[in-house]
Amino acid sequence: MNARHLETVAGSVIAQTMRRLPEDIRCAAEGCMIEIAFMKECQVAHELMEEDLLGLFEGCPHGEVASGCTLADLPRIRLFLDNLWDYAGHDRAMYRDEVRLTLLHELGHYLGLNEQQVEALGLA
Repeated sequence: MNARHLETVAGSVIAQTMRRLPEDIRCAAEGCMIEIAFMKECQVAHELMEEDLLGLFEGCPHGEVASGCTLADLPRIRLFLDNLWDYAGHDRAMYRDEVRLTLLHELGHYLGLNEQQVEALGLA
């Protein structure tokens, strides 16, 4: 798939996943920006990230503004579409599943869950 198609499919999966969240989680997730990106572009921009990341949560978790986070720490989730496509073995159905799973994994971090808790929910 080309980059535009990867973006279109990911956008559709993201929208569908967000609609299916329980209302309280969906409302909490509205405070977190979700971006789609390509690792190749991030590496060109000299961001220091592991080259094989599928997704990344950045910023303060939900409800931690009072703990010293500032507006500059606005939360965001980035999904790296090229890495997700490669990880899915260039299979469309697996790509859709990986976009959904990675989004849910990173939303777990936004909601304050650590890696063990996210894994216990089957999101690792």
